Amino acid sequence: MSGRGPALWAAVATLCASCALVPLVDPVSWMVPAALLVVLVTAAGAGARRLPWPRPVVVVAQAVVAASTLTALYAGEQALLGVVPGPDAVAELVRLGQSGVADVSRYASPAPLTPGIRLLLVGGVTLVGLAVDALAVTYRSAAPAGLPLLALYSVAAGLTTGGTGWLWFLIAAAGYLLLLLAEGRDRLSRWGRVFGGTAGRGSRWWPRPGKAASGPAPVRHGRRIGALALGVAVAVPAALPSLGTGLLGTGGPDAGSGGGTISAVNPLVSLQNSLNQPEDKEVLNYRTTAGDTRDLYLRIVALDQFDGTAWKPSERTVTDVPEQLPRPAGLSPEVATTQVNTSISTAEWYGQNWLPMPFPASRVGIAGRWRFEEQGRTLVGDRGQNTRGLQYQVESLRVRPTARQLAEAPPPPDALRREYTRVPAELPPVVAATARQVTRGAATPYAKAVKLQDWFATDGGFRYDTEVRAGSGVKAIARFLEQKEGFCVHFSFSMAAMARTLGIPARVAVGFTPGTKQPDGTTSVGLRDAHAWPELYFEGVGWTRFEPTPSRGNIPEYALPDTSRDHTSGSPAQEPTRPTMPTGGPRPDPTCGPGQRAGATGCTAAAPTAPAPGSPGGGPSVPAVVGLILGGLLLLSVAALPALWRRRLRDRRLSGEGPAAALDAWQELTDTAWDLGVAPDEALTPRRTAVRLAEAAALPPEAAEAVHRVAGAVEESLYAARPRPAPQVTADVRVACAALYAQASRGARWRAALAPRSADRQVRAYAARWTAFRRRRAAGRTATAVRRLTTALRPGGRRT
Repeated sequence: MSGRGPALWAAVATLCASCALVPLVDPVSWMVPAALLVVLVTAAGAGARRLPWPRPVVVVAQAVVAASTLTALYAGEQALLGVVPGPDAVAELVRLGQSGVADVSRYASPAPLTPGIRLLLVGGVTLVGLAVDALAVTYRSAAPAGLPLLALYSVAAGLTTGGTGWLWFLIAAAGYLLLLLAEGRDRLSRWGRVFGGTAGRGSRWWPRPGKAASGPAPVRHGRRIGALALGVAVAVPAALPSLGTGLLGTGGPDAGSGGGTISAVNPLVSLQNSLNQPEDKEVLNYRTTAGDTRDLYLRIVALDQFDGTAWKPSERTVTDVPEQLPRPAGLSPEVATTQVNTSISTAEWYGQNWLPMPFPASRVGIAGRWRFEEQGRTLVGDRGQNTRGLQYQVESLRVRPTARQLAEAPPPPDALRREYTRVPAELPPVVAATARQVTRGAATPYAKAVKLQDWFATDGGFRYDTEVRAGSGVKAIARFLEQKEGFCVHFSFSMAAMARTLGIPARVAVGFTPGTKQPDGTTSVGLRDAHAWPELYFEGVGWTRFEPTPSRGNIPEYALPDTSRDHTSGSPAQEPTRPTMPTGGPRPDPTCGPGQRAGATGCTAAAPTAPAPGSPGGGPSVPAVVGLILGGLLLLSVAALPALWRRRLRDRRLSGEGPAAALDAWQELTDTAWDLGVAPDEALTPRRTAVRLAEAAALPPEAAEAVHRVAGAVEESLYAARPRPAPQVTADVRVACAALYAQASRGARWRAALAPRSADRQVRAYAARWTAFRRRRAAGRTATAVRRLTTALRPGGRRT
């Protein structure tokens, strides 16, 4: 398979299979550089196969083209001359690849198109395209080329929520079948032209009864096998119960207007990565009517199922978002509440399918496909809906229970208590033993909850560290209790698990702390505000937030240490005073303004930090700028070469004298017409060529007469015994060429300047000269060898 057709279909098959990746990322602009890379690799292979190179060398040449292009696109500033992948460029590509792998595990599909994910997608499609072209075209074996195509489709099917749709499967399968068909035609073409029956007008796929088939037998059978295989691949998975609904099935929330179920990916996968980001990139910005935002946590999802391996959301029923959300479960009218209105705007890059909201929300005004899960009081996107670039309003309640209300809370309902106090059988005994030891002497579940919180936050000697290896299973909890260092995931998971062993219903909430106040009155929430905290259930109050993580977030007033003591019956609970700072270290105050940080004495100006080497703030390095400038000049020079060569040739042709001047001028006229789209016809005489040129280019009368005068001068110089000088021929050619350019379109003029068609004549002339030179050289070598042999065969070896 060395022709251009099979190579073209190999590229088409790769791009068809890569369409299965479209649902993974939004937007799909990554397809443009991916298609460009596949086309470049295909073109490099086609050009290399025209040379007498071994097959491995062809593949290496394609790999060099792919690597250079990827380097120019994604590490051009670090590369030599912008395209050569040096050590710095390789390090940058590795960094982007690692970032992409982290982003893949961070976001649910469709994920935002981060630079790392873009590199993985474009590089992966390019690698598959290289493999398909090498197998199907270079090594002439199209059937094994289906393996990299299948690998590409399998990756897409494995990462897409609910599997890939049937449309993407059909596109990928059609590309592979076209590749197989192209290979079959290429193999048959090596035996000469294949003739088939033409007696009937049967179907393209099946002949009419009694009529000859519409194509060659191998092609006919290939079509039938392909159609049958495609039908089996679509129908069989749908018929097997073990495979669910097969390729035609759908996943995720029910698309109907009624109920459905939702089983979400654990959102804690990215929490540690967000906390360790070098840049605190803004996730969302909000404006609220709350006077104090320190308790305004933006909750995303509740993790209420602990199976021993991880905390995760339970599979719940979802419904359409009601106009007014139900009253929070367990909240008594006797508990004081304040209505808060919050307007939230999310960043364009922030795309995940859970909606951040203050808890508990009572009304949500939002556009799009969102569903409501009542148990966790969360909104989840349906059919690819995510949080990217949203603006929405949330009406929520600020619940303000007193210590007495929490301490005197009645037992929770049995069903709720059984569900939210369940712990796995493999939970190490040390967890329950530590919980009993820490809460010794506490008489109520509320007092036990406060003691657990204080032990983690201040009294237990724990240290906050985001670099500790994350974990959410039973072994991670036991290890955390022993080592006493971790971040919010460890603190919230451990407190929730220990509360469950004490019979207190508990779950873990994931979201953002309130963020940082801005001068314009809004509040900015960044990546480093990502947080996890435990929620414990108290009848009459509902799900209640606690804050066990030291130096993070804000301890609510009802859970402060001095509110856990008993009060006399009938007297109101003493209003606590907020402590200045826990012993675990300085607590960042989210009300500090920009350019400030929280310290022991309040908000102070933050010291400016110098940009890291190679960071965007530092600007590109001098070698990178020089390389880019040199590369740009080189590209401009290459683009200007055809125009410069054409001008030099035109000046030389129109500056001649004598009888040969007419021939040179005629050659320039026909070449100019060829550049502008009127191809020459060597079979016509100059006079007939002039007529054809004037008609094809619709020349005005003056220009047409000039063309006919030049044609007459050419015929006289060719056939007259004594041709007369034609001094006006140069002026006539200039008039005719100016008219040709005036009649041509702008695109044709650009095409004539940048890629003149007449260059083909010069290339063929140079090739003929080179061939003649090689023949003369070979003939000279042969004559020399014959002379030497004749001299050697003479007696005595003497030349006579």
